[in-house]
Amino acid sequence: MEFIYQARPARVIFGAGSLRHLEDEVQALGAQRALVLCTPEQRAMAESVAERLGARAVGVYDRAAMHVPIEVARDAREFARSRGADCAVAVGGGSTVGLGKAIALESSLPILAIPTTYAGSEMTPIYGVTENGLKRTGTDPRVLPRTVLYDPQLSLSLPVDLSVASGINAMAHAAEGLYAVDANPVMSLMAEEGIAALARGLPGLRRDAADPRARGDALYGAWLCGTVLGNVGMALHHKLCHTLGGSFNLPHAQTHAIILPHALAYNTAAAPEAMRRIARALGAEDAARGMHAFARAVGAPLSLADIGMRVADLDRAADLAVANPYRNPRPVERGALRALLQDAFDGAPPREY
Repeated sequence: MEFIYQARPARVIFGAGSLRHLEDEVQALGAQRALVLCTPEQRAMAESVAERLGARAVGVYDRAAMHVPIEVARDAREFARSRGADCAVAVGGGSTVGLGKAIALESSLPILAIPTTYAGSEMTPIYGVTENGLKRTGTDPRVLPRTVLYDPQLSLSLPVDLSVASGINAMAHAAEGLYAVDANPVMSLMAEEGIAALARGLPGLRRDAADPRARGDALYGAWLCGTVLGNVGMALHHKLCHTLGGSFNLPHAQTHAIILPHALAYNTAAAPEAMRRIARALGAEDAARGMHAFARAVGAPLSLADIGMRVADLDRAADLAVANPYRNPRPVERGALRALLQDAFDGAPPREY
């Protein structure tokens, strides 16, 4: 066995009520002027966070948006500069954390993340910005949040449908981590445990959205899956989702939930050990079919058509995805990829591609 494992610095505060540690954690960063970031929909939560910080808060910026449009990133950087901010507190999901990263990329402001979804972006040094319909991604240690507060109570307001899609999005990070070219035993352990935790948590919160155990399992799984995302490379699934999201403006979490079973089917023969572990974590016999059945059982979206994709755009999506492919266990073949996208568009079960 040969592998390389490089740990990344991260401070994680996990548990119900952990938001009470916020002011101490901002102080531990040496920060005096925190800018709170959020989407327009989460303005009220962000304002309550700013109130907790009192004099340490210099304002709330509430224009975070999916896929971090370059115009928003530039405006937020100027807002942070004008307020003299010396740290950013990102409250919300991947859109908000992504905006914090866009600010940090230019200014090196430390980020404290308070996730309210299961996206996992808070555990990665990966950033993405969309300009002229194309999403550009990269990796830079400056954008990795210094501290992450995981409080399951803050995810109670996340609608069940979005919770489910966000949770399967997190599962995708772990699934691809298991067959990454730079996979290692430590990340593989976290990946399998992360999928298993979400496989417990998502059905529980579908039954009872306020179930604290289910919310805790889901957030714990999301943390593990996000850590995998931040430490090993991603493959075909993420390339497809970045293409569909950045170029066709499809919703991030829902796109991941729809594509994942098909991407697993595409790679099944090329990554048998990874598929065995995914299936085991799901309690299924087959990774791709098991993931599709799980998504259906928890009420996740299954069709790209249902989330706004046009059939006329499938050919262009396939062309974009093969133009600059991520490293993948199986070579990326345009014809097979086009068939995969058609099945995902139709909501058909995964098959051999």
